[in-house]
Amino acid sequence: MDRRTFVRLAAVSAGGAVAGCIGGEDSNTVFDEPYIEDANPEALAYPAHGEKLPDVSLPAPLQDKNMSTAAFVGERETLLTFIYTRCPGPCPGMTAALAHVHVDAAKEGYSDEVALMPTTFDPEYDDTERLRKFSKQNGADPTAENWVILRPESSERADEVINGEFGVGFEAYEKADGKGHGGHNSSQGEPLNPDEGDTDFTHVNLVLLANRDGYIERAYQEVPRPDKLLSDLKTVRNGY
Repeated sequence: MDRRTFVRLAAVSAGGAVAGCIGGEDSNTVFDEPYIEDANPEALAYPAHGEKLPDVSLPAPLQDKNMSTAAFVGERETLLTFIYTRCPGPCPGMTAALAHVHVDAAKEGYSDEVALMPTTFDPEYDDTERLRKFSKQNGADPTAENWVILRPESSERADEVINGEFGVGFEAYEKADGKGHGGHNSSQGEPLNPDEGDTDFTHVNLVLLANRDGYIERAYQEVPRPDKLLSDLKTVRNGY
């Protein structure tokens, strides 16, 4: 676990997420850079506004092939988050938020304009069937072409990519008395088997919205409201 990841993100989270405005003609993004009090954007551990989405190839078990986190750059917007299926807290909420966009895209006919990419940092437990069930449980169609869950080959690879490339800190710890790190709010998605296993994770929360050119428009450090996520995505789509 890279200690700097938690230090940097803790400082950023204190500033909160702030909406921006439409960018200028010379910008790579639709939104202007959000103002974050007392934070240096260049020091952020995760990809910040205006930076390129990291290009890393990982197995996509629901598609039965390897896919890049930047697979859809040049074609569509990408929403990406980092989860584990037993999480009793924010992971189901972040997945459900992406699923809300997924369902809206299918209903409104723009499924081929957006990609949803939850990525697990618990590949030892999160096998293909569990990821499929978790997706369906939180409102997504796991058979859809634009619902792409990524599963690193090993825990070491998960750390290398999610912590190292994306700056999303996570760390496993042994459960006390078989209990995880907190209660669950069923209004924010549903965890899969939260009481199974001997380990749990403490982790940074992050949802990334990248435009079709592969530049980060928004980095949400909390579970985003589905209506806010849809609104921001619509703004970015309309910017093209």
